Amino acid sequence: MTNRSEPGHARPDPSLTAVMNERRQLINLAYRLLGSLADAEDSVQETYARWYAMPREQQEAIKAPGAWLTKVASRICLNVLSSARARRETYVGEWIPEPLPEPTEWITGRTEVATIDPADRVTLDESINMAFLVVLESMTPAERVAFILHDVFRYSFAEVGDIVGRTPAACRQLASSARRRVRTAQAPATSTARRADIVRRFKQAWEAKDIDALIGLLDPDATAIADGGGVVGALLRPIEGAEEIVRSLVHLEGRLRVLTILERTVNGQPGLIAQQDGVTVSVYAFEVVGDRIKRIWAVRHPDKLRPWTARRPGGRGRAGRPLSPAPQRPIGD
Repeated sequence: MTNRSEPGHARPDPSLTAVMNERRQLINLAYRLLGSLADAEDSVQETYARWYAMPREQQEAIKAPGAWLTKVASRICLNVLSSARARRETYVGEWIPEPLPEPTEWITGRTEVATIDPADRVTLDESINMAFLVVLESMTPAERVAFILHDVFRYSFAEVGDIVGRTPAACRQLASSARRRVRTAQAPATSTARRADIVRRFKQAWEAKDIDALIGLLDPDATAIADGGGVVGALLRPIEGAEEIVRSLVHLEGRLRVLTILERTVNGQPGLIAQQDGVTVSVYAFEVVGDRIKRIWAVRHPDKLRPWTARRPGGRGRAGRPLSPAPQRPIGD
């Protein structure tokens, strides 16, 4: 199995530095496979625990430590995905992938360089936008792993087969099935500037309590989904239709008096966050189709908001582990 570390990196040797450098790739892979930064960090931690549990001579016998780490991490993620389905059957309300912040406020261009190291975050590309991650949730664990490894991280089907324990032909079929799901759900492209403008107008209309403007910005068949996990109050089922969504927003009118709504990048796309006393309590991601908002995802579960509220010195995440770039490739190639 060949190693797919970032471009420009030399083939790793068994030294500590080379092995630890792979963490950047592994976090990016695990987040895309699991849709949860916390689970991704735990999976990578388990991967390294298995590496260091091996005798030194066994480590030195591995010619490509990066490939070994990727293989183990992918298998751990596959097991997590398989067990997650059972856990989510008892999850209170809707489950939404964990939203990722970006340190640039897209309305002003300000960058929080004092708290976030640019090298310490998951790469924000099309493979982690919220709409894409939601489609991944509809796939079987094997489909998801085969698709992410091949279409996003550019592993061959022979290598994918070695990881998931299936033939290359079977993995090709899994990836093809996953690709069809993505293409079926894929909305027509809207420019980032256009999305930002529509989300900004949505924010302004919400703050102004302009019901007509809100309805005009929403697709008549729009859907709103909220994830509080039973920890905080949230919608237990999706809200369908522009008027129903606006009616729900009106119910939040009282809370808006103590909340500050800010424009932020959410998983690489223009979004909103709500803060109370400087603490992020909600993150909103949007799918914009044409000139209307088609879907709204609202995440309120405190555990999923830790990357937004619990920055540590030096730009580290929840457990102080680096979050950084993955190979970039157009989805579906």
